[in-house]
Amino acid sequence: MRFFVSGEHYRKVLLHTCILLFLGYLVLFAVSAALMYFNHMDLSPASVVDYYLGNEAEFRPPRSYQSLLEVSHFHLFAQGMLAMTLVHLLLMTELPVWLKIGLGATAFFSAVANEAAGWLVRFVHPAFAWLKVGTFLALEGALLLLVLCIGGSLLRPVGRPRPWHRKR
Repeated sequence: MRFFVSGEHYRKVLLHTCILLFLGYLVLFAVSAALMYFNHMDLSPASVVDYYLGNEAEFRPPRSYQSLLEVSHFHLFAQGMLAMTLVHLLLMTELPVWLKIGLGATAFFSAVANEAAGWLVRFVHPAFAWLKVGTFLALEGALLLLVLCIGGSLLRPVGRPRPWHRKR
């Protein structure tokens, strides 16, 4: 933590390498998450409805309470930890505060809303399929932007202090 706060992380090649490898791993994670999503659904609400409510023509049963609960249990913990880790790294960059807050909030809220959307489609109303599609895109976009912002701050040469970091 002190490496980021003090600015020493610009001189720490090992720390840079570790964080950049982690970010590379997250790119692979985001790609695999997208592939898993598109293996079951596409970006149309109809495909989301078919996935959660089943499709008799394709002999696909509706998602059960138990299966949704098992997936949500894992996702809520894992995505929360991932968002917290990325936002923590983002907070140590020299980016404007408004961007940190916006990206952090988008990451957390889109992860929770994406989980909730599946439940809403299955047990409340099929119209929530739009929410599932939108939150999936928001979550993937937030992860990509977090990786780019953090990676960019590590690769950027040390410069002058940014106006939003000046002490008043």
